[in-house]
Amino acid sequence: MFGWEYPPHITGGLGTACYGLTKGLVSFDDVNITFVVPKTFGDENKTGIKLIGASDVELPKEIVDRIKKLCRHKYHELYSHVSAYISPEQYKCLIKEKKAALKNPVKNTPSNKIDFSGKYGDSLFDEIYRFGMVSSEIAKKEDPDIIHAHDWLTFQAGIEAKRISGKPLIAHVHATEYDRSGEHPNKKVYSLEKRGMQEADLVITVSDFTRNIVIKRYGISPDKVITVHNAAEPLNNTPGICRSSTNDRIVTFLGRITSQKGPAYFIDAAYKILKKTNNVRFVMAGTGDLMEKLIRYVASLGISDRFHFTGFLRGDDVYRMYGMSDLYVMPSVSEPFGISSLEALQSGVPVIISKQSGVSEVIKHAIKIDFWDVDRLADAIYATLNYSGIKDMMTARATQEAMSLKWTDTARKIRDIYYRLAYRKAG
Repeated sequence: MFGWEYPPHITGGLGTACYGLTKGLVSFDDVNITFVVPKTFGDENKTGIKLIGASDVELPKEIVDRIKKLCRHKYHELYSHVSAYISPEQYKCLIKEKKAALKNPVKNTPSNKIDFSGKYGDSLFDEIYRFGMVSSEIAKKEDPDIIHAHDWLTFQAGIEAKRISGKPLIAHVHATEYDRSGEHPNKKVYSLEKRGMQEADLVITVSDFTRNIVIKRYGISPDKVITVHNAAEPLNNTPGICRSSTNDRIVTFLGRITSQKGPAYFIDAAYKILKKTNNVRFVMAGTGDLMEKLIRYVASLGISDRFHFTGFLRGDDVYRMYGMSDLYVMPSVSEPFGISSLEALQSGVPVIISKQSGVSEVIKHAIKIDFWDVDRLADAIYATLNYSGIKDMMTARATQEAMSLKWTDTARKIRDIYYRLAYRKAG
């Protein structure tokens, strides 16, 4: 299994989904997982899996020389930055990274290991390319029965592992470039996505919403694409609720602050609410390329005293935020799934979600709005905060729905897919 991140080093739903899925899969006695990421940091929860960092893989000298030669040749072509994965803090480091990378595009130690940052940095495409080359060596040593690659960053690695091993490849699509960039996709990202789906023996999508995009936008045969919905980790041993002593109600947005997640619509709805009442506070938890712009936008609207930016939250801090919240809003423009809304529901927080989300397929008792309909969003927020019957009904029924979505059930479906692919290959 190839992934780009693994808890606690995550930037969003991809790492969370990989962790939940692997934890569910290894609960079955007949499933053993070797999970490969570009770099390990030493504090990952490795329970039940073999976790490999590509940075730690000893390579034959001829492979290292080949990577160095090809990367020098292709470096300028591959150099690009994908804004959906860049935070303001990372952006400030880009010029420094570029200068260092141009001096030495590929680092290697005397023991012939290739260095990876393990981040979404300025040399992302270069790392994807090298990750693919290292994966072929890993496939030789591990001898997998199934190769499972998560999202476009690892599709090249999956393709190389399939080429070496001859084993079936699953391309697991958690998001597409059309989700991240709308009608103007990054051509290099789109090309990597499409090739990965074409080379795969099977494509798994996290929702029918995403399945339709894969079929229509990438031209993949419907017979090859299967939907397996995500789930959420059960709330065990999570921190207690740290409810503020203030009487203000708290409405929360949690996610990357990028166009895909619809943060500007959340701000516009907040402005409408705050014209009617002053006992509500709005919180935007996360980071992303639009953060600084939206901080200025909030200031221009004159609502800075009621609108708060927390920066990126992870681990227990996420659940503390849910514990403080009266309502969770996910106004995504294009959301393949939306695990955060399940986490909020499991914390007993009612949710408002966009119709343009995969999670809307499995949660029936939530208010659903079109992301662009700011008036309806504002009305829904106001009603949920002020009419206890609406809030209580949503919380009770939607929470029950969220609790029923377990990673073990998702894992069981994927385990069955593994067996079907393995038998098909053997036959």
